[in-house]
Amino acid sequence: MNDVQEVTSPATSLTGPATCVTKVELRVSCKALLDRDTLNKSDPCVVLMVQNNGQWVELDRTEVIKSNLHPVFGKVFCLDYYFEEVQKLRFEVYDIHGTHSIGTRDDDFLGGMECTLGQIVAQKKMVKPLLLKYGKYVHAEEISGNNGYVELSFCAKKLDDKDLFSKSDPFLEIFRINDDGTEQLVHRTEVIKNNLNPVWEPFKVSLMSLCSCNEERKLKVAIDFTASNGDPRNSCSLHYINPYQPNEYLKALIAVGEICQDYDSDKRFSALGFGARIPPNYEVSHDFAINFNPDDDECEGIQGVVEAYQNCLPKIQLYGPTNVSPIINRLAKVAAGDGNIKDASRYHILLILTDGVVTDMADTREAIVRASYQPLSIIIVGVGNADFTDMQILDGDDGVLRSPKGEPVLRDIVQFVPFRDFKTASPAALAKCVLAEVPGQVVEYFSHKAIPPMSPMRELLSPILSPVATTPTE
Repeated sequence: MNDVQEVTSPATSLTGPATCVTKVELRVSCKALLDRDTLNKSDPCVVLMVQNNGQWVELDRTEVIKSNLHPVFGKVFCLDYYFEEVQKLRFEVYDIHGTHSIGTRDDDFLGGMECTLGQIVAQKKMVKPLLLKYGKYVHAEEISGNNGYVELSFCAKKLDDKDLFSKSDPFLEIFRINDDGTEQLVHRTEVIKNNLNPVWEPFKVSLMSLCSCNEERKLKVAIDFTASNGDPRNSCSLHYINPYQPNEYLKALIAVGEICQDYDSDKRFSALGFGARIPPNYEVSHDFAINFNPDDDECEGIQGVVEAYQNCLPKIQLYGPTNVSPIINRLAKVAAGDGNIKDASRYHILLILTDGVVTDMADTREAIVRASYQPLSIIIVGVGNADFTDMQILDGDDGVLRSPKGEPVLRDIVQFVPFRDFKTASPAALAKCVLAEVPGQVVEYFSHKAIPPMSPMRELLSPILSPVATTPTE
């Protein structure tokens, strides 16, 4: 069901013929909108039209809410209400594709409905279908009172840090609790970037909208956090899917994967993600199959991994933190099973792509020490412009990596490279750098096990993707 909720607020009466006797506030929300986008959810906006001398004229419009099929708009429509007149309204919902004027041929029409302002004022709740065949409805609620306003200001301290290599980007939403127990968005503040102690700008809201002039009415205050990677459709996002060239995640994956796949017999690769909220319950996971098949997380070839990654992005919410120890422990367990094989036919390469510094460093060090006893090498490619100084610790080039208890690794199995060092270089240069130590690591492992080489040696590649940056977020 798709609901557009309109909340009305009559104000004081005025005198004289043909004068406005009441001011009405309308608030709009939607549920289960059509998804017109291919890589992401629709970016809806509602346009309010009024009929003037038989012609429909745009009166106002809501903000655009990115990637949301259940938007709750913060915009308030304020209309003059004339009891004696038939005031026809039309609500049109669009999926916006740019910054140009709404309603152009590039925007997708998601549905519309018509009613009169009198119907909204007269009925406590109104349900009416949109002009689509998918069973869309409008829900309306009337409130009454005066024109009083209150000015509010909010701040927060020591918020939880939801981003990976920067601080959270919080914003505040205030909801009023309606008589039927439902929640109605009253106000949404601006987003304050990279701040765990935000102070939002003061704002005014009518007492009608806030609490129907009832000081005992309950309110809900909620703080949201945005993902540092941002909307994958935004060109500023590290996960941005550019139709003309791959993003940094894909460049690193393809550069390394195309070389390693030559040593894999069945060309099937496990592809996992971490640091995201995943369907259906959108709980944070640090170990999920990006093809959403927990029973078979393998993809057909590197191209299959690329497609799974692209299909996964619109379905998840980028979040955090950057906990990689669960992934390392999982692959180490798989490699341990192959460690019982008495020939040099099985060796694993774990490719981790991440834009953030590891947040579970102690657990990661412990996991790497345990994994150093297994037929496994780990390649970590840092994407973006974060300060990856701490990540060099895992590489072990400047000394022996040790667990928090002081136990050293059996062998050096980690290679870390910031992708930015190879932005202007060829993919072959990146692959050469990150894979340079792998042959020596393979030889070292099988020599330790006193297992002679095979001809030819086959290696198993297990690429692991990190759809994190955030997010949130959301």
